[in-house]
Amino acid sequence: MTSSGTPQLAFKTYAQDLRGFIVGLALTGSALVQAQTASSSPPVVLDHVVAVVNTRAILASDVHEEMLLSVLEPRSVDSVAETPPAALQRIISRTLIRQQIRDEDARTIVPTKEVVQARLTELRKLLPVCVRENCSTDAGWRAFLENHGLTQARVDSYLRGRIEILSFIEERFKQGLSIPQQDVEAYYHNTLVPQYQSGQPVPPLEEVAPRIEEILLQRQVNAMFSSWLDSLRKQGDVEVLDPALESPEDSSQAGAASQ
Repeated sequence: MTSSGTPQLAFKTYAQDLRGFIVGLALTGSALVQAQTASSSPPVVLDHVVAVVNTRAILASDVHEEMLLSVLEPRSVDSVAETPPAALQRIISRTLIRQQIRDEDARTIVPTKEVVQARLTELRKLLPVCVRENCSTDAGWRAFLENHGLTQARVDSYLRGRIEILSFIEERFKQGLSIPQQDVEAYYHNTLVPQYQSGQPVPPLEEVAPRIEEILLQRQVNAMFSSWLDSLRKQGDVEVLDPALESPEDSSQAGAASQ
């Protein structure tokens, strides 16, 4: 006869065993690399696990790919450079949200090819880095992908996943939110326009206003669901295995746990 708490304990033990297997597999892979590189040249580098989110392994290649894809995000002129820890934190957040969507059996709207293509067209035309590198032409876009280590399939997958997550977040948090016109104009003049180099054509406000409103709505939504995401992190089991990828928050939490 088992007690009512036994299934939960069994599941927790299973999760710990699975995490141990993942970590052990990563260490074994590292040992194999060392053994191989000791007897051959040039050295062979294998992928490895850098973090685990509720038994879902995140690889070093995932972090590398996230850093490459960050070029598709609009940045202000004074934004800090991309870093591996920041890229890892974005992956962790997205993983937690996707797991929550699955757990809630939420009905996210799967974007059609037309929706993804429309977002891609907008990105190629309006993203400042794309304007600088002439992404609006097919030749310019192919050069952009090659120069930044991306593929068309990966960009499409990135946009599709981003649209799906935004759809879920907005459905859950966006109701009742609105953006005043003066906020749209302030973002256009103070944030967007300075990103274009001297002599480059700047799109008119009325053309980019919908995208600016979306960005500002996302900021409000982010503020609203920040505590929700924090609760997901606390309720979940997030472990960063590579000390080089720990954020300051991870380090402080680890220090507090050891006291």
